[in-house]
Amino acid sequence: MKYMFTYDLMESARNTNEWLGATARAMASYPAFALSMNPMLPMMAAWGEVTERTFSRMIAKPDWGIRSIVGPDGQDHLVDVTKVVEKPFGDLVQFYVRRRAPMARKVLLVAPMSGHYATLLRSTVASLLPDADVYVTDWHNARDIPVSSGKFDVEDYTLYLAEFMKALGPDIHVIAVCQPVPLALAATAYLAAEDPDAQPRSLVLIGGPVDPDAAATEVTDFGRRVTMGQLEHLAIQRVGFKHKGAGRLVYPGLLQLQSFITMNAERHGKAFSEQVFRVSRGEASDHDAHNRFYDEYLAVMDMTAEFYLSTVERIFKNREIATNSFVVAGRQVDMGAINKVSVMTVEGANDDISAPGQCVAALNLLTGLSDDKKAQHLEPGAGHYGIFAGKSWRLNIRPLVLNFIDKASGTGRKAKISLAAGQ
Repeated sequence: MKYMFTYDLMESARNTNEWLGATARAMASYPAFALSMNPMLPMMAAWGEVTERTFSRMIAKPDWGIRSIVGPDGQDHLVDVTKVVEKPFGDLVQFYVRRRAPMARKVLLVAPMSGHYATLLRSTVASLLPDADVYVTDWHNARDIPVSSGKFDVEDYTLYLAEFMKALGPDIHVIAVCQPVPLALAATAYLAAEDPDAQPRSLVLIGGPVDPDAAATEVTDFGRRVTMGQLEHLAIQRVGFKHKGAGRLVYPGLLQLQSFITMNAERHGKAFSEQVFRVSRGEASDHDAHNRFYDEYLAVMDMTAEFYLSTVERIFKNREIATNSFVVAGRQVDMGAINKVSVMTVEGANDDISAPGQCVAALNLLTGLSDDKKAQHLEPGAGHYGIFAGKSWRLNIRPLVLNFIDKASGTGRKAKISLAAGQ
């Protein structure tokens, strides 16, 4: 299915549904129709409003929405999102807090490239900002990257991370969430061999598939069932002429979203029908719980075909990270080369995406690291999202991570939970 027409067909269907929603909302909202007192008119307008918003969000990159934080002096400090390093497939951005001296903690938050934008970590960034200078990997939508920019696979991703770490200096503390966990580990090992002085002080790995075979999930089962040829045929398409990346082979965001929705179709269907009734009764708002969640959940981005396929083949099928046989730029990356970076793994007991055992496997690969520089935490009752952005992160994991960072820096102070970050 490597065709532009299949890509454009999906976009046409999305565009049509957005138009139908807008039309229904506009038509049912004519003042003259109110004279009929027909109860179906408010329902039609509500359905149109929810439908239009739903399908329009699928192609819009969400805003970070972090305008300011409260400082220790009680004053508001404005926050600017500035680019530190610009690359074709992703930027290194800083959340610069105005009128605040550089913080002792400097954190690089490595965002996943797995269908959603880096803004999925918005609450994680907001929780860390009061206590650290925060930098984030802001990956670009592949449909907007010209073919002339070349390829981008797991090796390129790893080299990007290594470059970002070098740009920030050796005092950086890296926190990788979900998909980039094995590649953040590989990037650190790559630096350990190529430029030892550029290694970060600490590396926190949260819920990632270092060894997918350590615990089976639906994700790992899918990787075993489907051959690479089948996957390439079913998932890969060419970007249509509407976008700058026309002709680029991608795993489309809309196709990914279809998979996300299908996994919990009943729950999502119920959520949308309930929202229609809330809108019809005038009980909904622009930033209510439903819209806050789905504005982010529905905003999807295309991945380059080579990145998606190489992730499945090399990380899941061949287990190159787990077997310490990962190669970057023609050189094998030895995880045992890491000998001075403090490494911590965090897993959720109820994580059904990266099950317990997959992430902690990283510690067994670190043969050159002393035990006092290794740590692990299993959060009881926590699912995948909870360990980096939910209640478990806010109340338990965040202070543990900050304390680990301080220990790696040699400060030994205890992390405090500010009201802005801990509630």
